[in-house]
Amino acid sequence: MSLFRSFKKLFADLGDEKTSDGRFGAADYRVAAAALLVHTATIDGVLSDDENVKLHAVLRERFELGDAEVDELVEAAMAAEQRSIDLYQFTARLNRAFDHAARARMIEMMWQVVYADGTVTEFEDNLIWRAADLLHVTREERIALRDRVAAMR
Repeated sequence: MSLFRSFKKLFADLGDEKTSDGRFGAADYRVAAAALLVHTATIDGVLSDDENVKLHAVLRERFELGDAEVDELVEAAMAAEQRSIDLYQFTARLNRAFDHAARARMIEMMWQVVYADGTVTEFEDNLIWRAADLLHVTREERIALRDRVAAMR
């Protein structure tokens, strides 16, 4: 294979949304969304059963996935989250993939995961504040989404 074809294949592979076996690839915006939710669920040091159930439920609903696909997405998201150094790599991908309404929906999903165990820690609140800022969701929208999710509990 020529050097040119090798580079072409490398860059094509880097841009693929999924890997060749159909799994969720690192460039898939759904992995970025799920990684933010995983980070949200685990930022307080504990992934409660309620948070885990809610995490799976919001991913299943938002991306219209089956149970096995959600498990696969969460696995990919956990790996991506463990390799990450900041939120920007995820929020930048979501800013490219989502319109404003979808970015606000992402913040709502984060609140749903936070409220799943019935408590909001300072870490969780701060994380959502930072993510909302990076996703260009205003303070007022973030608070309204928090209040809406809290009222639905």
